[in-house]
Amino acid sequence: MRCYVLSDNTDTLMGMRLAGIEGTLVHEREELLEALGNAMQKQNIAVVMLTEKLAALCETELTGIKERNTTPLVVVIPDRHGSADMTASISRYLAETVGIHI
Repeated sequence: MRCYVLSDNTDTLMGMRLAGIEGTLVHEREELLEALGNAMQKQNIAVVMLTEKLAALCETELTGIKERNTTPLVVVIPDRHGSADMTASISRYLAETVGIHI
């Protein structure tokens, strides 16, 4: 099983590729939804990562995907322009996906 990243930032995508993680560079909402749909269809993808900026473009769709699908796991990651407060980000993620408020 592999990871796949959707990034709006070339530096983030190149860093992930150096770590052996394939991905796609997207900037617009329509191309993001298409790329996300393609990644969700691949049988060998276990984790799909999106940068925070891209996740903000399709919050409603991401919520639906997380509620309906158990695989692949969809994770929002900060990029070099992302939030510095990882504790709040992790707490928000747990509250949204599991219903645990920390």
